[in-house]
Amino acid sequence: MLGSLFLTLVDTLGGLLSGVLLARFVMQWQRISFRNPLGQFVVATTDWLVVPLRRFIPGLGGLDLASLLPAWVVQVLVVFVALWVRGVIGSADPLGLLAVMWGVGLLETAKVALYLLTGVVLMSAIFSWVNPHAPLAGVVNALAEPFLRPFRRVIPLIGGIDLSPIALLLVLQVLQNALLIGKLTLFGLA
Repeated sequence: MLGSLFLTLVDTLGGLLSGVLLARFVMQWQRISFRNPLGQFVVATTDWLVVPLRRFIPGLGGLDLASLLPAWVVQVLVVFVALWVRGVIGSADPLGLLAVMWGVGLLETAKVALYLLTGVVLMSAIFSWVNPHAPLAGVVNALAEPFLRPFRRVIPLIGGIDLSPIALLLVLQVLQNALLIGKLTLFGLA
């Protein structure tokens, strides 16, 4: 009971930290200004980790690896804690365990990224219906646009309604299911 509660807490906190680090990565990749409430929140919650890491982890082709790699490491640590609480750490082959932890950590990072993108697409759609001129609408739309653009090229407006967010959300759901299958395969459960 307490172990399950502890794992939920660790998974939630790890997911939130990874999500904010991934948001910082995407905002820098898309060159979205941090001079807005969302950008200021992202910077305030990640500077303690990203700024020192930039001394050791260089960017790569305009990508901020000092934001991306810690998101992955946080998820690996979450996987480690989950395996430790379940008593798997002491009885497993160390090299195999490391490979599984880093692999599952990568899948978990991708899962967090898909959840983040799902939230951004939903918020973008809601802003477009309710208040397209809200202070955060521009930032959310800028985050969602590169992912919606390919769908908008294929799916025309129907009666003035943009169905591309629905198509993207369906694809994201399929990808989330594929990640779950990949994770189960790594653990040998599929």
